[in-house]
Amino acid sequence: MPEDKIEKIGKIKLDLTHYPGEDFYCDGEVEDELLEIARNYSSVEYPRIIEERKNWEVLYHFSPLRENIVEWLPINRSMKVLEVGAGCGAITGALAKRAGEVTCVELSKKRSMINAYRHMEEDNVTIHVGNFQDVEPDLPKDYDYICLIGVFEYAQAFISSGTPYDDFLRIIKKHLKSGGHIAIAIENKFGLKYWAGCREDHLGSYFSSIEDYPEGGVVRTFTRDGLYSIARRCGFKEAQMYYPYPDYKFMTDMYSDRRLPRCGELSDNICNFPQDRIRLFDEKRVFDTILREGMFPLFSNSYMLLLGPSLSEEYVRYSNDRKEEFQIKTLQRGTGFGKVIEKHPLRKEAWSHIESTAKAYEKLAERYRGSQIAVNESKLDRTAEGEPYITIKYLEGKTLEEILDGRLEKEDLEGFHKLFDEYLKRISWGEEKEIADYDMIFGNILISQGNSGCNEKEGKKPKDDIDSYLNEEKWNVIDCEWTFDKVVETKEIAFRAVYCYLLEDEKRNTLNPDLIFDKLGIGPAEAEQYRREEMKFQKYVTGKRLSMAEIRESIGQPVYTLADFCERLRNQTGDDRIQIYEDTGKGFREEQSFFPEEDGEQLRRSGEGMVELSVRIAKGRSAVRIDPGSHACLIYIRRISWNGEEIPLKGKRLQMNGFRIGEDIYAFPTQDPNITLSLWGLAAGEENHLEAVMEVTRMSLESVKHLQKKGLFS
Repeated sequence: MPEDKIEKIGKIKLDLTHYPGEDFYCDGEVEDELLEIARNYSSVEYPRIIEERKNWEVLYHFSPLRENIVEWLPINRSMKVLEVGAGCGAITGALAKRAGEVTCVELSKKRSMINAYRHMEEDNVTIHVGNFQDVEPDLPKDYDYICLIGVFEYAQAFISSGTPYDDFLRIIKKHLKSGGHIAIAIENKFGLKYWAGCREDHLGSYFSSIEDYPEGGVVRTFTRDGLYSIARRCGFKEAQMYYPYPDYKFMTDMYSDRRLPRCGELSDNICNFPQDRIRLFDEKRVFDTILREGMFPLFSNSYMLLLGPSLSEEYVRYSNDRKEEFQIKTLQRGTGFGKVIEKHPLRKEAWSHIESTAKAYEKLAERYRGSQIAVNESKLDRTAEGEPYITIKYLEGKTLEEILDGRLEKEDLEGFHKLFDEYLKRISWGEEKEIADYDMIFGNILISQGNSGCNEKEGKKPKDDIDSYLNEEKWNVIDCEWTFDKVVETKEIAFRAVYCYLLEDEKRNTLNPDLIFDKLGIGPAEAEQYRREEMKFQKYVTGKRLSMAEIRESIGQPVYTLADFCERLRNQTGDDRIQIYEDTGKGFREEQSFFPEEDGEQLRRSGEGMVELSVRIAKGRSAVRIDPGSHACLIYIRRISWNGEEIPLKGKRLQMNGFRIGEDIYAFPTQDPNITLSLWGLAAGEENHLEAVMEVTRMSLESVKHLQKKGLFS
C-alpha cells in the first residue's frame, strides 16, 4: 500500500487506496455529532452521553450492548478477523481486544474516522475505506473469522447479478481460512416483532418483510431456511444457527438450537427504537405459545448464522447494563463430558465480583448443609492470562417460577400456596447465620422433577404432579451471585421473590399478594420498607445508569396498543354521529335506537360544533336518550323541547352522565356521553316531536377528568 494513501488516527491506520474522494453514503448532520463524540469522549463516558443526548443514532452507534453480538465468539490473539461494513465501529473494539489483527472495510471515510477516533489506542486495526468490490481483490485469504453484522441484507446494492446474495457469500468465502468461520447477523423477515406491529428495520414500513417487500428496494432479509439454502448453494457443509434476543443490535441473550428459550424467558420485547410502533399483542405470551409449539426458530427476531465447524458455545447471557464492577457474561457450553455453565467478567473491574461469587458458593453451601436445599456446585478457575471465571455444574429441571406459573394457569391457587409454603420452609434453614442469598427468587430455584423445557412436541408430556415437586429430596439454588455476609430474614427474601414475580408478568396479577404477605407476617409499613430496600439494591447493582427501557422512553418514540390505535382512528375520522335510544319499558337497547339523517330535516350541523336535532318519537316510550358522539366533550345545551314545550335543564326530568361546569354547560368525562329525557307525565300523541339545539366541543378524556378531579363545579 502506498504510504501517501495511508492516514493515521492514533494507532489506527486508514487505507485510502480505493477511496473515491467523497462519501456517497451519509446520514447527514448526525454523523458530525457522532464524530464530535468519538473525538472528545472516552468509551467510559458513552453511557452518560447516550442518556444526555436522548438520540437514537447516538444510542445505536455507541451503546456497549452493540458489542455483545461478537464478544462471545472464541477469538484469540493468534487469529485474523475481517469486518465488512464496519460503519462507526460499534463492534470493531470488541474484535480488536480479542484478535491479533483486524481488517475493516467501510465505504464512508467519515464513518471510518468515527471508528478510528473511538478505538485510536488499538494498534492492530486497519480500515480500508472504499467500495467493497474495489477493496476485495487486495484482501488476504486467511481470515479466521469474517463478520457480516447487519451487512448481508444489502448485498444486491453492491453486487450486480441475478443472484447477489449467493455471489456475495462466494466472494467472502474466498478469504476464509480452512476451518474458519463466517458470522452473519441479520434480521429475520418473519421476526415476531414485525407481526406484532414493529416497522421493518430498514424501510420503516409496516409488514413489508412479511409481505416479501412488495415495494421493492435493495434490502432483503431472510427466514432461517432461506439463509441455510443460500449457505448450501455456496458449498458450506457446516453451519449453526444462533438466535440473538431481543435482536442482534442490542443483544442480551444468544440462544441456539442446542439451547432454545424456555417459557417465560422472552419478556424483554422493546424493539425498533428509531420509530414509533403499534403493539398488536403481548409478545411475551405469544412467544410462550410459539415455544410450546416448537416454532421459535421461525419467529426469532434476528439470526446469527455461523458458517464453519461447530462451536461449543450453546447459550450466552450478558449482564452489561450494570455498574462496571458487576458486568459479567454467563456461558453454556457443550463438552465431551456434558454441559457446563461459566460466568466470566466483562471487564477487569468485575474480577473481584467473580471471585467473591465463588466464595459465596462455599459459604452458602455450608449454611444449607443437611437441609433440603442444594446450592449448585461452583468452582473458581483462571485463564492463562489470570482472568478469573466460575465453572458451574449444569442441572436439568424446571424452575419453581415455571411450576408456579403452571398452577396459576390452571387456577390452582391451593397448589400454588402449597409450593410457596414448601419454598418458605426450605430456604429458611440456617436463617440465623450471617450468610444469605438475597436473590433466591423463584427463577433461581430448580427442581429436577418434570420437563425442563416448554416444548411438548417431543412426545414427552411434562410431569405436573404437585406431590412430586413437594417430595423432591433437594431443590437446587442455581445462582448465588448476590449473596451477602449478613443475616437476612427469610420473610424479606420471600417478599422480594413474590415482588419480582408479580412485576415480571401481568398474567400473574390474579394472585393476591396480601394473602402471602399476611402469611409472612408483613404489614403495610414493613412491605413499604422492603420495597425501598429493593430499590436500593437495584441502584447498588446498576448504579446511576438508566435501563434500556428508560433510554428508549427518553428518545420519545411511542408504543401504541391496538386499543390506542383504534381510539386515535375513531377520533381522527370524527365519530360525531348522534344516536337516539327509545325506552319501550325494557331499558335502552341497541335494537331500539337509530341515527338521525344528517344534513336533512332530522339533523343539521353548523358553525363550531352547533347541532340542531329534530326527530319524531312514536307513542308508548317512557324515556328518550340522546348520545351526542363517542368521545369526551363539553356540551352547551341551548334548548331541549318535547312537542314544542321547552324542558327545564334543572330538575329530575333531564339526567346526564356529565357534570355541570357553568350556566347550561356540562362536561362529560366518558367516551359514551348521553342525555336522558324522562317522558313520564309529558303530553304524548301518536307521533311526538323531540328537538334539541346544542354546541358540542370535543375534548380529551384526560382533560375532562382533570376538570372533574378539581371538584370546582357542581
